[in-house]
Amino acid sequence: MDGLRRAVSNVLRKIKAHRELYTKNEEAVKQHLIGEVFQALGWDWNNPEEVRPEERTEDGRADYALILDGSVFAYVEAKNLGVNIARKDEPLRQLARYCFNAGVRYGILTNGSVWIAVKAFEEGSRLWDRVLLKVDIENEPVERSLLKLSLLSKEKIRDIERLSSLLKALELSFSGLKKEGYPEDVLVEYLTSGGASGLVPVADLTGREKPRAAYVHDGGWKMLPLPEKSVKGVLMAVLLYMEKRAAGYQKEEIRKAYEHIKAVRISPEAALKVLKKLEEEEGLRVAVEL
Repeated sequence: MDGLRRAVSNVLRKIKAHRELYTKNEEAVKQHLIGEVFQALGWDWNNPEEVRPEERTEDGRADYALILDGSVFAYVEAKNLGVNIARKDEPLRQLARYCFNAGVRYGILTNGSVWIAVKAFEEGSRLWDRVLLKVDIENEPVERSLLKLSLLSKEKIRDIERLSSLLKALELSFSGLKKEGYPEDVLVEYLTSGGASGLVPVADLTGREKPRAAYVHDGGWKMLPLPEKSVKGVLMAVLLYMEKRAAGYQKEEIRKAYEHIKAVRISPEAALKVLKKLEEEEGLRVAVEL
């Protein structure tokens, strides 16, 4: 997600600095905004075997065609930022016509800020009922935007219907439970604690164990890369995790501590003592899988 996060951040920065340009100039939206996001989603934007600009259809030209296994998987229609694609019907209907006439199942409509993916045809359904996802990167929390945009990645887009259905079910369930009075933090803890079964807190270790994996609680249990399968390895993994989240002088000091621990022989008991001290002083929660 890091590459996509950087791309979305760059797009937001460009929109803020040059909104007037993107409001009037569709070509600038294509070149500066849309292409950057699709490249971050794993599409080779300059490879005609994956992306074809100005793809002809019976009803006109689609701005882009996304190619998988030699066939068009989805059409992409671009608009300038001045077009409110979330409210106006015609841009989405135009895209649906391109898809329907060519037998292409999916379409993606975007003005660089708002992204809409739609299932182009389904008997007995209305167009807006077939919208699989809608992303508004300027007005949504970034984590929501990134997760939804990831469904358009080259890796995941084949499963876009199934994944969007699961995501909608999660949102409805979460919203319903909040309305029933369950606090949001309790629900998040419930959803993210599944990976914690079988984990042993650092406080319960003796130092004689051989950890198979290390975890830190950061909005949920997250696995840390383990340099070596030992308590010393767990300590090194935690220091690397802390270094990534530090800045300036503190970052330098953590790196020095990591390099020192890496270079010297340290007993499991001594490494465990340092781990417990870090938990206490830094407010960390660390656990291992044995």
